[in-house]
Amino acid sequence: MKKILIEDINHYGELSQRSYISEIELEKLADKFKMDENVIVNVKFSVLGSFRESFNEKNWERAYNKHDNLFKLKYGIKLHIGGLRKREIGKPIDTYRKAALFWTRNPKLTRMAEKKVWLQISKNFEPFIPMTQAEAQEILLDFNEKMEFKASDLGAGRHKIGAEVYVSWLKHDYTDSFDEKSNSKEIEIEITK
Repeated sequence: MKKILIEDINHYGELSQRSYISEIELEKLADKFKMDENVIVNVKFSVLGSFRESFNEKNWERAYNKHDNLFKLKYGIKLHIGGLRKREIGKPIDTYRKAALFWTRNPKLTRMAEKKVWLQISKNFEPFIPMTQAEAQEILLDFNEKMEFKASDLGAGRHKIGAEVYVSWLKHDYTDSFDEKSNSKEIEIEITK
């Protein structure tokens, strides 16, 4: 039987699971690259758990009424070659996403008839106005980042590549603060001359 901890109960007295970073997927475009080519790796992950569930219309309305109308999620990704001594490769990503709540009269946006609060999300400095709550959760909490580096930085031979990801945000009306790091499983590529 699982013990229920005090921190598992949110400030509304309900049992809650914690937020967490999903398993990180690394997708390579090919298994072999030539020395003069660029290696491209897509890093995919999501934030799951209690925050994803609480990021909804009802809580946006309550937060807006309490003047808690800006959410900032900071995240970063670093690629490294494996082994005992990990060495960072390529340019790391260190950026953020923002969600700004606003009052609207647009009936296409809010699904709850009496509710008039919606949000705009900035992803890679590009604004999006999602049409559904599920789309808002996907835009803010699902990540698919393209990482690129020169094959010559690794040199000829087989190399194992891994990724380290971190995500953080501050406390808001609908969520506690979060700060977590996670590592991916390594993938292998070969660099040829």
